[in-house]
Amino acid sequence: MSLTLIVLYTHRLDACREFYASLGLTLVRERHGTGPEHHAAVLPDGTVLELYPARPDRVTGYLRLGLVLTNPPLPPGGHILTDPDGRTLDITVPGP
Repeated sequence: MSLTLIVLYTHRLDACREFYASLGLTLVRERHGTGPEHHAAVLPDGTVLELYPARPDRVTGYLRLGLVLTNPPLPPGGHILTDPDGRTLDITVPGP
């Protein structure tokens, strides 16, 4: 089994886009058919991370994500960050 898609629904779409972009993700604005405008990034292993505007029936609650960042604005080591929606990110930055 492998993971191919992570979708985060948020009421703070712009703030989350800025946060995840600040970690080095290249987020591209997308819209599929008549669906909502959202942002997507393809991770090095091909996994897609998408940020969608929340709706009453689609909200991502508490979630903890573990990410290895290869070109981040953080020093090597482990980092615990919180995104604008309060989700915890367990970030690993490999050493030189």
